[in-house]
Amino acid sequence: MEGKQQLPPAGPAVLGAASDERRSEDSKDGAGGGALGRPLGPTPSQSRFQVDLVAEGAGRPAEELRKASGEGSAAGKGSEEAKGRFRVNFVDPSAGDESPGEPGGGSSEGGNVSFQNGGDTVMSEGSLHSGGHHHHYYYDTHTNTYYLRTFGHNTMDAVPRIDYYRHTAADLGEKLIRPSLAELHDELDKEPFEDGYANGDEGTPAGEATASYTPDSKGVVKFGWIKGVLVRCMLNIWGVMLFIRLSWIVGQAGIGLSVVVIGMATVVTTITGLSTSAIATNGFVRGGGAYYLISRSLGPEFGGAIGLIFAFANAVAVAMYVVGFAETVVELLKENGALMVDEMNDIRIIGAITVVILLGISVAGMEWESKAQIVLLVILILAIGDFVIGTFIPLDSKKPKGFFGYKAEIFMENFGPDFRHEETFFSVFAIFFPAATGILAGANISGDLADPQSAIPKGTLLAILITTLVYVGIAVSVGSCVVRDATGNVNDTIVTELMNCTAAACKLNYDFSSCQTECPYGLMNNFQVMSMVSGFAPLISAGIFSATLSSALASLVSAPKIFQALCKDNIYPGFQMFAKGYGKNNEPLRGYLLTFLIALGFILIAELNVIAPIISNFFLASYALINFSVFHASLAKSPGWRPAFKYYNMWISLLGAILCCIVMFVINWWAALLTYVIVLGLYIYVTYKKPDVNWGSSTQALTYLNALQHSIRLSGVEDHVKNFRPQCLIMTGVPSARPALLHLVHAFTKNVGLMICGHVHMGPRRQAMKELSADLAKYQRWLIKNKMKAFYAPVHAEDLRDGGQYLMQAAGLGRMRPNTLVVGFKKNWRQSDMRDVETYINLFHDAFDIQYGVVVIRLKEGLDISHLQGQEELLSSQEKSPCTKDVIVKLDYSKKSETDTSIAFAPSSSERTSHSKSQSSPLNLTDQRLLDASTQFQKKQGKSNIDVWWLFDDGGLTLLIPYLLTTKKKWKDCRIRVFIGGKINRIDHDRRAMATLLSKFRIDFSDIMVLGDINTKPKKENIAAFEEMIEPFRLHEDDKEQEVADKMKEDEPWRITDNELELYKTKTYRQIRLNELLQEHSSTANIIVMSLPVARKGAVSSALYMAWLEALSKDLPPILLVRGNHQSVLTFYS
Repeated sequence: MEGKQQLPPAGPAVLGAASDERRSEDSKDGAGGGALGRPLGPTPSQSRFQVDLVAEGAGRPAEELRKASGEGSAAGKGSEEAKGRFRVNFVDPSAGDESPGEPGGGSSEGGNVSFQNGGDTVMSEGSLHSGGHHHHYYYDTHTNTYYLRTFGHNTMDAVPRIDYYRHTAADLGEKLIRPSLAELHDELDKEPFEDGYANGDEGTPAGEATASYTPDSKGVVKFGWIKGVLVRCMLNIWGVMLFIRLSWIVGQAGIGLSVVVIGMATVVTTITGLSTSAIATNGFVRGGGAYYLISRSLGPEFGGAIGLIFAFANAVAVAMYVVGFAETVVELLKENGALMVDEMNDIRIIGAITVVILLGISVAGMEWESKAQIVLLVILILAIGDFVIGTFIPLDSKKPKGFFGYKAEIFMENFGPDFRHEETFFSVFAIFFPAATGILAGANISGDLADPQSAIPKGTLLAILITTLVYVGIAVSVGSCVVRDATGNVNDTIVTELMNCTAAACKLNYDFSSCQTECPYGLMNNFQVMSMVSGFAPLISAGIFSATLSSALASLVSAPKIFQALCKDNIYPGFQMFAKGYGKNNEPLRGYLLTFLIALGFILIAELNVIAPIISNFFLASYALINFSVFHASLAKSPGWRPAFKYYNMWISLLGAILCCIVMFVINWWAALLTYVIVLGLYIYVTYKKPDVNWGSSTQALTYLNALQHSIRLSGVEDHVKNFRPQCLIMTGVPSARPALLHLVHAFTKNVGLMICGHVHMGPRRQAMKELSADLAKYQRWLIKNKMKAFYAPVHAEDLRDGGQYLMQAAGLGRMRPNTLVVGFKKNWRQSDMRDVETYINLFHDAFDIQYGVVVIRLKEGLDISHLQGQEELLSSQEKSPCTKDVIVKLDYSKKSETDTSIAFAPSSSERTSHSKSQSSPLNLTDQRLLDASTQFQKKQGKSNIDVWWLFDDGGLTLLIPYLLTTKKKWKDCRIRVFIGGKINRIDHDRRAMATLLSKFRIDFSDIMVLGDINTKPKKENIAAFEEMIEPFRLHEDDKEQEVADKMKEDEPWRITDNELELYKTKTYRQIRLNELLQEHSSTANIIVMSLPVARKGAVSSALYMAWLEALSKDLPPILLVRGNHQSVLTFYS
């Protein structure tokens, strides 16, 4: 039974992914057996399809997964058989109310569910247009058609679905692979996928298209926005400052300026909160908090620097908070005379015990830690409530200590500042600001949040709002109730009115003037004002304990989580061992231990006044970079930057970053400088190490934007001779195959001009197209790894000439387009198919037609080393590339592979032959020389000559290239010798004229030689050798009938006619004579640069032109035959 037979005219539901035999077999497996012999059904306009998932796992019955109640009986057979299959249901709307195979009317509604995507039910068209019972014809299909979850049309196309966009190791669900363009677009073979693999990629069989990564979600603790973010941020922001220092700040700065101090701190934290929210909602957030946000926005350099110092800052912050707690406990012990040893050692003992207990809570798991945080928050809120209630109960016993309840007089007196002991507004601000930090406590455990994208913005911003209101409320309350100075002496009441007492206390019948500056009580002098004001003093002590311990606990959890994320990314390879997580929640136990040891070390120092400002600055540096990330991402205009949180502004974020940097200096200038130095040092280290990561950072986006804007700006500027640069299109083929060609051209284009490595792929188009994209990434990587400032440009063409034309016309961008074609000399042209020689010579003609200059490079040993086995360069450069099987391959191009030009296409895997020689086997002498010659331009050239034979004026390119070579480090000791043609009776005159020209061009030369004997007839033996060389390529039309000769010339246009040979005899002799002169004068030169002879198109045959180049350049040191496009590239005008 063919599945096709029962489908409506719309066509089969599945096409291309499985063969007909497989389809029909699957149809039998399904519940569609009863459909046999039915009519073809209604027309396509009436028909509806739907696809239902039959079963997901082998162990689960199909009924559990089916929404449609009526389908249970239809597919009741074992789910083993139906594993991973889909059912295509055909709904017949014209069938009226009869539905023989289905009990009840509800099934049709349920049966119209088109498909389910991870729990999302998508209704089909049928469910929207129909209400009653319908005929259902069932077809079961194979998993190979995993992309069948579509509207049910006759297509392999997949509908939009979240699973196609997941990373391979997605936490939230399976990664699905959508059908590739090739699967949808390529011609159908008998079997669409060879060897059962989709896309031709091994390791991704179509049947296993869904990634096997399915994390075990049982037992994983994930927090909502209140428990995960709001509670943590509030606990971290409300620190010891709230209870111990806030009253002192109000005393110094007054109520008005205290509110300004709180407001300024809030502005910085709110801007940072908005920036954090923007980054957190721009895509899925994993664990790592501030480090993750910054590294994925600005790249690994900034991320790696901040990640390390932020993790360290959190670890030391644990010590800071624990010491704060221990100091409070020691104060209580001192009051009760119960010190164990002495103050300092008691702090160390209590601190050490506390940090061990906190470590125990953290290691017990996030759930326990979260419960502890809730308990601490309750205590903290009770303590704040206790203070507020206390302000409304003014007791007479507290009045001598300066607490009178809410009084307008006290409010007015305390509103203005009264700075003492050299305090200033900024010093008070520096003391308060650390109390506002802690806004990243929620973001730091982003990996443990159920939905970090909504939790981080809501929780962080609400926490900032609540804590700010509480800070302001307490500052105003305490400033309205308590005077700045009080003696605490009950006898300081005023009996008779004093004339000179104007303080608020005097109006309330108290005179504290006896101890104006050294009073023990009051806002200025007593840090325990809040305890004194509160209704129940021990609760304030409990609040202090709660504030310090909760902050310590949050930091103890944050530091290892951030450090683990940093280590997972392998930014610092030495820390790789800390990336390992344990248990369901992937807890970084090694990180906890490291944090514990750092915290314990600093607790034992017990002097944290020096450390505190550095820690504050570390936090501020990360805030600054988070703000800068948002500005940078917005500036880069990357299409990927589209945060769901819209209430941010790039300029406000930039302002926030600048404010953070200013506040760093306000808090402590030397700590700020130290922070900058550390961040810069780590940044330089990570930049130098170049971690192999690609996160699509805004740095990449901005680099692209800058390049684009500059390219467009450049296009609006006309070319000027002073700015001419040789921009070379080199026909290299595979770049690694011709290293000498690459390095020589790179020597004069590096940091000067453009260099594009052209590679023409020939052969079967389908094969070549697959290789193009793979090669592009592979060889561009090779160029970068070998420090080549060049681009790789592959094209597919029928032959080399077409490919060369495509590249010359289309390569480059705007003004950054090639203007010079560089090719290797075709060394074995006499043994090659002459059609290849014709193609090769036509490249030159095409280049001249497109106004390109042409450079032909010849090494007597040859250029192409692709046929060699085991050479170090290729192995070392390719062994790390993903396609290791292509390291050294014996390429079979028939005769084409022998050329030194870019005739290259990678053969299919069946044509590849493994190398027969082992790496260590000795090479023959010729190959050894070739290998040595291929590396000669990578070495320092020493004090030798660059001989320039500037015989014909081509605009100056022949002279410019050697000059550019001498500007490079490897060539700087070489001297330029210039050879020109001239008349014997005018040698001195010609030399002076050339010297004048070169000095005007400001080009240094060591010697100028005028050759008066260029037109002398060459030696007879050389003429004879030339004639012998061209003999096989001659037409000899004089010895043939006219008709035969014409036919032969038409079929073989490269042949040399007798007429042509006679016509260009002088030019032929000149090439032979020039070779004699070159051997005489330049045989010891390091490199020769010479004018390339030009052959008239259509008049000089390819074989004759090739013979000229052969005769001119044979048996010489490396030679560059150069011909510019006859437009000036040198000028002596300023």
